[in-house]
Amino acid sequence: MHFTSERRLDENVVEREFTLGEIPGILWTPTSASASTPVPLILLGHPPLGLNKMYSRLAARARQAAADGFAAATIELPGSGDRPRWAAAEQARADLRRTMEAGDPVGDEIIDALVLPLVERAVPEWQAALDTLLSLPEIGGPVGYSGGVISIGVRLAAVEPRIVAAGLFAGSLVPRAMFEEARRVTIPLHVLLQWDDEGNDRQSALALFDAFGSEEKSLHANMGGHTGVPQYAGDAAAQFFARHLK
Repeated sequence: MHFTSERRLDENVVEREFTLGEIPGILWTPTSASASTPVPLILLGHPPLGLNKMYSRLAARARQAAADGFAAATIELPGSGDRPRWAAAEQARADLRRTMEAGDPVGDEIIDALVLPLVERAVPEWQAALDTLLSLPEIGGPVGYSGGVISIGVRLAAVEPRIVAAGLFAGSLVPRAMFEEARRVTIPLHVLLQWDDEGNDRQSALALFDAFGSEEKSLHANMGGHTGVPQYAGDAAAQFFARHLK
């Protein structure tokens, strides 16, 4: 990991941009974090729109995490931002756009082509980032995962033992294969669902929630579309992580 910049967002949060090989990322830590007082970590997931476009929302979530005594970190997803594109992903996105513009149902073939390669590439990168982040003296764990592409969160929750709790956003297309992986997830879950999300199949989201194998799982459904998440939904997620990471 190579840190490329450092600044204070305010008196309580230090922001450091980094690269991990070819992967850009951002780490936010409370100013109180140190080798003598290491803090837990929340990995901040996001949609594949690029860190620059997502920055304001990610920084707001990181400020909340720091206020609760946690570090937060994120990395650029494969094929996003300034990272190299790959033809198959571009084709899958184009197929999805044409299908939605035509008003046709989005079939499994398009969903699989769009999501599964992203999961296969992204999850090992998140794990490599986690290896390095947990080697920093000011970060001591435990680790939570929050938001982003729900299929990436499902895979991480199923295979990464260092993640002890996850907050997932049911706002993206889910391949059928992920339902079987969901049955292997046993950590505490906080799942957010926007009831009128125009880009999300509500019944699929409910079925995925039902498939999770966790003994502790809660579904928080709110009226409104994809971008209409109410402030109190974020407050509930913060309380969830406060319970499980401290």
